[in-house]
Amino acid sequence: MTPRERKPLDLETYEGRFAQRLKALREKAKLSVEELATILGVSPHAVYYWESGRRQPKISDLPKIAEVLSMKKAKDLLPNE
Repeated sequence: MTPRERKPLDLETYEGRFAQRLKALREKAKLSVEELATILGVSPHAVYYWESGRRQPKISDLPKIAEVLSMKKAKDLLPNE
């Protein structure tokens, strides 16, 4: 079985911009995908999917993600237009 190739983020879409922002904030916080997943109580696959633009976190998860990533408000996670 060969590893699945990553599809490049489409930064023209909201999903792609959100994924890029989330990954940058996680790396700035010096957290691995696994560490962030453990803190949030989700699987590492969930975080990977969020950062690859394949899925979005639930709206109810945004405040906790923002808190962990040292953001003041959940809306601060969202990419600028």
